[in-house]
Amino acid sequence: MPEIHIEEFYKDAAKVLIQLYNSFPRKSAVFVEDISGADTPDEFGLHSVRHQACFAAMIWLSEEGLIRFVDTIRQEAIDQAVLTQPAFLKLNSLAVNQAVSPTLQRFITALEESGDATPNTAMSNIQLIKKALHKATSTQLAELMQSILFPPAQH
Repeated sequence: MPEIHIEEFYKDAAKVLIQLYNSFPRKSAVFVEDISGADTPDEFGLHSVRHQACFAAMIWLSEEGLIRFVDTIRQEAIDQAVLTQPAFLKLNSLAVNQAVSPTLQRFITALEESGDATPNTAMSNIQLIKKALHKATSTQLAELMQSILFPPAQH
């Protein structure tokens, strides 16, 4: 079972990717508070650990080549952000159904059968992420995001 901060990372990453997918191909600002919730800096102007972790997740997505952005707005947002081509293709591809745990496979199947997908048709990864944000436990979402972001190497 992933630790809480790792589960929060996957939730933040999912929300960032969804926001940028929804505005693709336009560049847009992604504000930390829109992803992780409101934050009140302390008396020294420092943000909470949760806020800092969300901002770091955005930076990590960029460093790993999933998103691009032009600049940061302090530690409040990334500006002129957009999905990279590999991320866009990954999100549009059909759901990951191979090499996942039986538990995740059952969850994916349940999401696909829940009414939004065409019968007998797999959902795209972005559709699964959107549904999982609303219906999954944090552990299920983390496992889904792992399977999308870090698929096993194809032999």
